[in-house]
Parts: sequence; C-alpha cells; structure tokens
Amino acid sequence: MTAPIPLCVIGAGLIGQRHIEVALQNPAIKLAAVVEPDPARRDELQTAGLPAVASISDAPAGIAAAIVATPTPDHHASAMAALDRGWAVLVEKPLTATMGEARALCAVADDKGLPLITGHHRRCHPFTQAARELLDQIGPPVAVQALWSLRKHDSYYDVPWRRAPGAGPLMTNISHEIDLMRFLLGDIAEVQAMTSNARRGLAVEDTAAVSLRFDDGVLGSVLISDVGASPWAFEAASGENPGIAASGQDYLRIIGTDGALAFPSLTLWGRAAPGEIEWRKPLARTETPQMAVIDPIAEQLTRFARIAQGHDDPVLATGPDGAATLEITLAAALSGETGTPVRRGGVPEDYRGLTATK
Repeated sequence: MTAPIPLCVIGAGLIGQRHIEVALQNPAIKLAAVVEPDPARRDELQTAGLPAVASISDAPAGIAAAIVATPTPDHHASAMAALDRGWAVLVEKPLTATMGEARALCAVADDKGLPLITGHHRRCHPFTQAARELLDQIGPPVAVQALWSLRKHDSYYDVPWRRAPGAGPLMTNISHEIDLMRFLLGDIAEVQAMTSNARRGLAVEDTAAVSLRFDDGVLGSVLISDVGASPWAFEAASGENPGIAASGQDYLRIIGTDGALAFPSLTLWGRAAPGEIEWRKPLARTETPQMAVIDPIAEQLTRFARIAQGHDDPVLATGPDGAATLEITLAAALSGETGTPVRRGGVPEDYRGLTATK
C-alpha cells in the first residue's frame, strides 16, 4: 500500500477549510501543515488539533504537495514558494491574478518538473466526464449556450471589496463556465462582452452577456447575473453546493449538426428516423442514467494525490489549463470595459480585470 502524501494547505479561509476537511478524511493524504498567518485564526486551528503554522517557511520537512487556498492576489507568491520547496501544487481558481504571473508560474513548474494543477473541480463530476464522451452522438458541435443566474442575498454586498470593480460575477463566477466549456469543446479564440450595473447600481457589474468564438468555429454565449433570480446555474442544477438551493434544472446546452445535449442531466436529442436530420422531423429524446453523486473537492484531492505520486490524470486542470481559462476570463472583463472584442493573446500581462460598468 502506498504511503499517504504529506500535504500542506496554505490558507484557512472558507475554501481552505473545505480542503482541510476533505484532506482529513482522505486515506491517501496526511495533513502535515496548515499555513495561516492570522494569529487568532491560527490559534483556533491549533486548539482544534490541526498542525497550523504562520508561514510556508515554518512548515515541517517531508511535505510533498500543497494546496494554495489564499486570496487571489497571493496565489502567485504562495505557489512560487511551494514550488521552490519542491512540492506538487494545486492552486485554487483563478490560477493567479494576472497573465504575467500565470505564465511565470507555469514556466517555473515546467522548469522544475513539478506538477501544477488549477482547482477547477467541476471537471471531477462523473456527469462532466460523461458529457465529453456523449458529444460524439450529436455530430460536430455548432454552438453552446450557458445561463447562470443566481440572486445573491443583499448582505453579500455589505463587504466593501465585493462592491468594487473586479468583484462582480464576471470575475468571480464566470471562470467556472469558461473552464467547463474549454474542457468539453476546446480552446476559445475570441471574446466579446457587455456588462450592466442597472439593478444594484454598484460600481461592480451585476449582469454580463459574453459571446465566445472557439478555435474550431463553434460559437458560444454565457449570460451571467447575480441579481436575477432563476433556477438556472451549475450549482442549482447539480446540487453541488449545500449553501445554494438546488433546482435540478439544466443550465447549459450544446448543439451539434445531428442533435443536442442538455447539461448536467445529459439529456440527448437526436435522430428519430432514417434520412436527413432536419426541422420538419421531430428529434428523439434519450434520458441518460443518473450519474453517481460525489464530492468533487474530495475527488479532486484524490486525483491530485495520484499526480503527486507520479501518475498522469486526464481530467484535472493543469497549470496551462488554468492560465488559458484565466486569459479568457480576463479577456471578457477587458471586452466589457472597452466595448470591443478581445482575441486570445490580447490581454496585457498586468491586467487584473478591474472592469468598469457602463
């Protein structure tokens, strides 16, 4: 039996605590350190029996892997420090705050031959992996449409930084949709976005409409809002997050030349009779058997542990995957700010997505 991987969790906020919980339950992991600079929070962790330390330099010898769960502006520095110690690293999304940081981080990981993973955990759901396999049944993809609209409670915006440009749904929520679409359909070449703050009237947008052009010509759209009440969002569809009410309603549709796929239910629409598939003929509907319900954060950690042991993984988002998703997310923010399309490669190295609403 392989010995557990000694793991360090860097950052003990909400998402860091989630990683700590699943690490303690995973037999493939030994939680060797939790890095938390805040003294009061660190005392709480130590009182709970956790191996909390003040900095990465205080972590004990023998650690093999780390999860970076600090605020986004710190991702680059903490991940670099972990790589410098020879650890395999999983960085919560987004990989870094800027493209310059992302490229530098990926270059160091590559130079050292160390695994670098981005925490886009939605890939770990069985229904996400099944969706990619089912795409062969709808013919060459033509278009994809996503609708994410969940009304955040009013007190959510009592926190000052959440009212500042860059903290709206375009930067905090849409990266999940971008990574999922890239996982299913490939790289995105161009983005155009419109933003609005008409309902809340804050400096940050509350709604955005984003158009996408993929490398192979597939067109896509994402309508995202945190002020509109609806049952359509990944979290509501999947029931993944216990803090968000479940609806079971599909929120994403992929259309091909021979049919369509609704996600995450994996309902297929396709050929019902011989001959050409065309609009005078009804499509046949096929329900896909329900996938197993898993904790994607726990599954991601299991897969990460295997990578730290030297195995390959076809599902997890690599560092370059995270950088590519970050680039398109920032491109959407830049397009919303300038009102012009932004192609891949057109995001400045130091741009942080501080969009201004119109």
